[in-house]
Amino acid sequence: MDRDDQLAERLRSGDEKALRLAYDRHGAAVLYLAQRLLGNRADAEDVTQLTFVAAWAGRDSFDPQRGTILGWLLGIARRKAIDRMRSAARDDRLVETVRSQVAPAEEAERPERVVDRLVVADELGRLPEEQRRTLELAFFDDLTHPQIAAVTGLPLGTVKSHIRRGLANLRRRWEVDGGTFGSRSAGPLRAL
Repeated sequence: MDRDDQLAERLRSGDEKALRLAYDRHGAAVLYLAQRLLGNRADAEDVTQLTFVAAWAGRDSFDPQRGTILGWLLGIARRKAIDRMRSAARDDRLVETVRSQVAPAEEAERPERVVDRLVVADELGRLPEEQRRTLELAFFDDLTHPQIAAVTGLPLGTVKSHIRRGLANLRRRWEVDGGTFGSRSAGPLRAL
């Protein structure tokens, strides 16, 4: 057996040192692929970490007859990167939806838009402090994720997680309360 075959066998048997060796041996290739797919070093580092966590959790699924350990790791990394891109696209759509609800001052607002803005403001107030603060910095101060990390002193991944969770909480609450943005009538406001 060559060294990767032995490494794969040790990994499949649950040897934690084999995971570290796999990372030392193939982590750079996984990071390179993730960075090429995502175009962002921070996201690529997150995907690399997720790849090795998934490899450890799914080590029983590795079949040396189907390919090399490097190929298996790169396949996991590719799927994790695609998941990250899809998640970012969903977040971007939600961000655009929320931003479209903020009307310019010179534009006369329709009553349903005023209600929508009040509901969003109320729901922001119900979020945990960290989520609310990062969302406010992102939407009201128009800061990027790295800028928010610099302002708050939080790690970039934590900022992204707070924003993602905060948007998910707002989305869930909005779906419970009234469907999609702009779908409310100008009628009475339902109790939250």
